[in-house]
Amino acid sequence: MGFSLGPRAATAGYRLFSFETVGSTNAEAMERARAGEAGPAWFVSGHQTSGRGRRGRAWQTEPGNLAASLLMVLDQPPHRMATLGFVAGLALCDALAAAAPGAGIATVLDGAGGEGAARFELKWPNDLVAGGAKLAGIMLESEPLATGGSALVLGIGVNVVSAPEGVGYPATCLRALGATPTAEDLFALLSDSWVDNYDRWRGGAGISAIRERWLMRAVGIGGPVAVRVGSRIVRGTFETLDEDGRLVIREADGGAVAIAAGEVHFGAVASVAAAD
Repeated sequence: MGFSLGPRAATAGYRLFSFETVGSTNAEAMERARAGEAGPAWFVSGHQTSGRGRRGRAWQTEPGNLAASLLMVLDQPPHRMATLGFVAGLALCDALAAAAPGAGIATVLDGAGGEGAARFELKWPNDLVAGGAKLAGIMLESEPLATGGSALVLGIGVNVVSAPEGVGYPATCLRALGATPTAEDLFALLSDSWVDNYDRWRGGAGISAIRERWLMRAVGIGGPVAVRVGSRIVRGTFETLDEDGRLVIREADGGAVAIAAGEVHFGAVASVAAAD
């Protein structure tokens, strides 16, 4: 079975380019944008050989996992386009809940599961974790176009059947969590849940429309956090997101700091220096 769009995505006019193997779905999407592709279009594969994560790190996509990139050409300020990463996280959460209804995962998505269940959570800014281990990553890239507007590519990588090893952080996959959807199953659901969440974002003036839903699924809300920003480490309590999607930290002296980007650690790990 090959990749296909969900019915809502197809009706909404999204298109699909699928590959058995690809170097990088993000790179493929951006190359097509430079050549005139206006989207919205998905570029998807079950085997990506040279994908990249945040800060240029490699993102392995072994056969059977999911690499999906959405290309959109938008006339929006960069700070507003950046908040679409939160939309992608919510869309992925919704797709996972629908893909694994019998695995006990969907019920714990909103905190209703039993003790020891692997809860899906969104880790600021662009990761999805289950039971504290990374299950998926999201990366945004944008580039101004000579024809006007900017090409925005949202790359989503999900460990469906296997997790990378030797990456320096805990990682897991759906199979290890007892869930059995294929990459093709998950993508069809993701393409539809993206439409639903994007419509909320577009109709509600951006992140304000989806901010509370994201916070309900956030790792570490109300707990200790440490963020490395350059050579500085900001410590305190993860209080909220602001209207630009920045992480708001309440420091020990009562002051609030809004962080736009950085290497973040929550919970017990926040008590030690954040490290690469």
